[in-house]
Amino acid sequence: MKNKFSKIFLALMVIFAIQACTDLEEDLIGDVTTDINVAGISSGGGAGGGGALTAAYGALRGAGTANHGSYYSMQEISSDEMLIGAKGGDWFDGGILIELHQHTYGPTHAFVNNTWTGTYGAINTTNELLAGGGLDANQTAQARALRAYLYLRLADVFGNVKIITSPGSDAPQASRAEVFSFVESELLGALGISEVSSTMDLSGSPLGTDVNTYQINQFGALGILAKLYLNAEVYAGTSRYAEAAAAASYIIDSGVYSLCGAGCSVPNLGKRAGVDSDPDNLEGFAAVFAPNNEGNPEHIFSVFYDEASAGGMNFSQMNLHYSSQFTWNFDAQPWNGYATLEEFYNSFEPGDARRQASFIVGEQLDFGGSAVLDYASDDGNLVLNYTPSINELAPNSQREAGARPGKFSYKQFGRPDMDNDYPIVRLGEVYLIRAEALSRAAGDWSLALPDVNVLRARAGVSAFSSMGADEFLAERGREMFQESDRRTSLIRFGKYNDPWWEKPASPEHVNLFPIPNDQIQASGGTLSQNPGY
Repeated sequence: MKNKFSKIFLALMVIFAIQACTDLEEDLIGDVTTDINVAGISSGGGAGGGGALTAAYGALRGAGTANHGSYYSMQEISSDEMLIGAKGGDWFDGGILIELHQHTYGPTHAFVNNTWTGTYGAINTTNELLAGGGLDANQTAQARALRAYLYLRLADVFGNVKIITSPGSDAPQASRAEVFSFVESELLGALGISEVSSTMDLSGSPLGTDVNTYQINQFGALGILAKLYLNAEVYAGTSRYAEAAAAASYIIDSGVYSLCGAGCSVPNLGKRAGVDSDPDNLEGFAAVFAPNNEGNPEHIFSVFYDEASAGGMNFSQMNLHYSSQFTWNFDAQPWNGYATLEEFYNSFEPGDARRQASFIVGEQLDFGGSAVLDYASDDGNLVLNYTPSINELAPNSQREAGARPGKFSYKQFGRPDMDNDYPIVRLGEVYLIRAEALSRAAGDWSLALPDVNVLRARAGVSAFSSMGADEFLAERGREMFQESDRRTSLIRFGKYNDPWWEKPASPEHVNLFPIPNDQIQASGGTLSQNPGY
């Protein structure tokens, strides 16, 4: 996907100015740009899912899936994975980012409203396609499954929401358990079965088995169902671990998908000519999330992103220091926002390939191998050096503090909108779902060992001989970092309200986000606030 002329930037001067806004960009003065071809750097290939459902899948991309200020931000900043420190006036934003980290958010929080409106906007797009006619049985089943996934997000984040299934209509507010039942029913209907079991027959499903990761096939729908059933006790009060394990096993045992391990590689589009340690190729775990990760054998259902035609993934802007522009020759300066909590970073063993792939740490080098400088350094070190330790959350979090998320890796000459496809269902998580579901159903965490050790072998770390719930949660965090999973998993394991760095213990009601005040006021009395707000 993604062919274009490249630009190389020869910087004459960098002026850094501190401004109080999230979209801080420090002006680069004296840009010299030239359309050139650079040996050894290519831009990948592929395309998003087309056809009648293009708008619906595009709406999922635009519903805050991989950008700042909506669903992704709420899932990540509220967890123990990531934070956004207030760097003087930068990134304070009225305190709303600190509120997410410390679980003091309320019903006027902008990200809460953005998540509500973005998700319902995507649902409305799907409803319009379903109401408009012209879809065949397969397309109708895909649309129903996609809408079910969007309602799964709403159930997870808000709990009690309206189930609206036709454009321009309204509905009473449903309980979280009712939303759970709706999502389950829609997915089972799309699969053409009445229940998930080890003996289920999907031959009558209108969903096909063809592999197009940008569309939902039988395996994608089962993956969404497995996520739903894994959290059934939280959402509906009754555990459904047997069904979660059966759905996951069906996907794994099909043999249609495989873990991206040794020999599964793509060219390293971020390779710097003057840095010998940069590999020519990204292999295994790193390839799953690369800028050219389209067609990865581990992806079951993923969201298509493209810098030119399908924007919305802004991780390079969100995560990296301003001066990291010179490491990857970005055509726009990053914002210096998101960072990883030190304790989470330290939960990885030094030899874990997932740590190498997921984080950017240490002194930074430019394309030619020279040190990248921070001319407005606030720690006495002119060389840009990402340190795992963070001095404070606010008011003066140091500019280079914190390991930076790099799992969805960056490419040379990248634009603010990235190319990396974002997996919603991938085989690595399916192994974890089966491992956890089997363990919880039997009350025996040793049952998780076979599947967990498959993933640890791929990561190049030694197998576990025993484990408990806490170690499983830590392992899930190592595998699923930056995939909008951590908040949901912390709640399921009863850890979301625990204290962590710069966050006190939080009350249980914050496990659900508040219904946005704007939506309650616009509802004419048909929406009620979640308890505790």
